[in-house]
Amino acid sequence: MTCSQSSYNDIFASGLMPYDEALSRVLSGLPGVDGCERLLIEKARGRTLHKSVTSTLNVPSFTNSAVDGYALHSRDIPEQGFKKLAVKNVAFAGQPFDGVVEAGECLRIMTGAPIPEQLDTVIMQEHVEPENGYINIDNRCRAGKNVRKAGEDIRIGDTVLAAGRLLVPPDIGLLAALGISEVEVNRKLTIAVASTGNEVYVPGQSLGAGGLYDSNRYSLMAALARPDVEVVDLGILPDDVDVLLKSFNDAGCHADVIISSGGVSVGEADYTKMALQNSGKVDFWRVAIKPGRPFAFGRIGNAAFFGLPGNPVAVLVTFYFFVLPALEKMLQVTDKPIMPTFKACATEDLRKLPGRTEVQRAIISRNEKGEWQVKTTGKQGSGILSSMSRANAFIILDHDSGSVSTGEQVTVMPFSAIF
Repeated sequence: MTCSQSSYNDIFASGLMPYDEALSRVLSGLPGVDGCERLLIEKARGRTLHKSVTSTLNVPSFTNSAVDGYALHSRDIPEQGFKKLAVKNVAFAGQPFDGVVEAGECLRIMTGAPIPEQLDTVIMQEHVEPENGYINIDNRCRAGKNVRKAGEDIRIGDTVLAAGRLLVPPDIGLLAALGISEVEVNRKLTIAVASTGNEVYVPGQSLGAGGLYDSNRYSLMAALARPDVEVVDLGILPDDVDVLLKSFNDAGCHADVIISSGGVSVGEADYTKMALQNSGKVDFWRVAIKPGRPFAFGRIGNAAFFGLPGNPVAVLVTFYFFVLPALEKMLQVTDKPIMPTFKACATEDLRKLPGRTEVQRAIISRNEKGEWQVKTTGKQGSGILSSMSRANAFIILDHDSGSVSTGEQVTVMPFSAIF
């Protein structure tokens, strides 16, 4: 996307963009990845399915027993009282019985063993007492019970996994059950990650005066440690407009996405903002979200560019609320496990101004009644990274909402859904 100098100024002059509008604007301009690769299914977890998978066989492929027990003719089930059946033989999984079971007879059968065509019911072994080669059954036995019909799970020609599916462990098992050993998945995204600022040091170095250690790049690389992403570490870039722009342009030649942190506010020393303004290819805005107000999005070369704030909590919030949905759009993920939110009772007052979305670090738990409750981790400053480490959820307060009183219900998002 390209914007003129006037549009750049208009963005800041127009105030804060609501979160929903900002996210929509990010997602609307992103292309999907091109290309795919074939992988062994044991390496396909966490990748996006490129083509739909259609079954070439029935699952199960034969009618079989769901339990250890006795297979019989349903017509032998008595209307009242008991009936004695002779145990003809035994069938094991992988060792089917190929004889004939007559009326008045039954077949000892194990779980997964094929059921002979003439038999249609299995009674659990716990429900009978065998004696001298016979069992007694009564009318509590139900016709068709404990029988897995051929094709009752999947039939030939069924679409079992659609293109765009983010593959999870049960999907891998399903592919294996269909006899599929390889699958086509969308290619990985290449993502270049940088921190900016002369005051930022690599952990292990001695800090200079006014220096601080770089946590942002490490948080981002950890968040990007997923099977469908290849990370390129650009390191720490200095506060120099020309160096920043060259580094971003170089990365834009081979990366799909560039993510930087720091320097995207409206101050005179926000060099990332100035470098991107000079590129003429990036749309800047201030988003009505706390933390995370300074945020930049656009294109550098062939790459989508995300300029995140410098404060470490704001980096993580903007990553999960803006960047992650954008990456999944680019990966063409259309079907994935949901990212749940639910209501919990606030155990303290929460201060909030209408006119912005607010994301607070929180701890959710159950009270003695088993009901969900939530409290913040304390001070919510965007530089307090320990508050993220202590938390197990976000509290999400909507754009138009105000302060919350103790006992009110609020929306929470557990970290288990995103980490």
